[in-house]
Amino acid sequence: MVSTKAKPGTFEAERRVFRQHGGVMRTQQAIDAGVHPRDLYAMRDCGVLEKLSRGVYRLTELEPLSHPDLVTVAMRVPDGVVCLLSALAFHDLTTQVPHAVHLAIQRGSEAPRVKHPPIDLFWFGGKAFSSGIKTHELDNVPVRIYSPEKTLADCFKYRNKLGVDTAVEALKLYAESGQTRADEIMRCARICRVANVMWPYLEAIL
Repeated sequence: MVSTKAKPGTFEAERRVFRQHGGVMRTQQAIDAGVHPRDLYAMRDCGVLEKLSRGVYRLTELEPLSHPDLVTVAMRVPDGVVCLLSALAFHDLTTQVPHAVHLAIQRGSEAPRVKHPPIDLFWFGGKAFSSGIKTHELDNVPVRIYSPEKTLADCFKYRNKLGVDTAVEALKLYAESGQTRADEIMRCARICRVANVMWPYLEAIL
């Protein structure tokens, strides 16, 4: 039986291209950088690359991803922003485990076609979309995630979907972090039009 495992030095030029891009590339991105489609799929078939999602590949020689779902979604939907429960989990502000990546996209945008990992889409408009975005380098990939303060405001805005208990728990964990910024929370709350809803909780918890 012939082994499909790549020999050392195989596809070295193509590996170098991937390394120059942090080890993770989309199909078209790799082709534009000089990797022939035939070689790209051969690298996948012989184990040099692993398929993270449709059209997203990563060098198998790298350490395991620390945030595989967030990285994959950021590669597939670079204009999206990780929000709500997924952002809470990233900031350690929830005890829940997200079963899908909560992703905000600009209102009016076409829904991205992503089968894996599963995503829950939320359409935000105006400042509610653009405010509070922070870019984090995760596994050499830029991932846009809302700040803790913006995420708290969003959770109160979507309290009927997430549950008030989830929003209140997040606010309590935020208070326990010792790095509270009440003024920033209220700024975000006004943008999300939940200042009156959040204020009693802020007075009681912060």
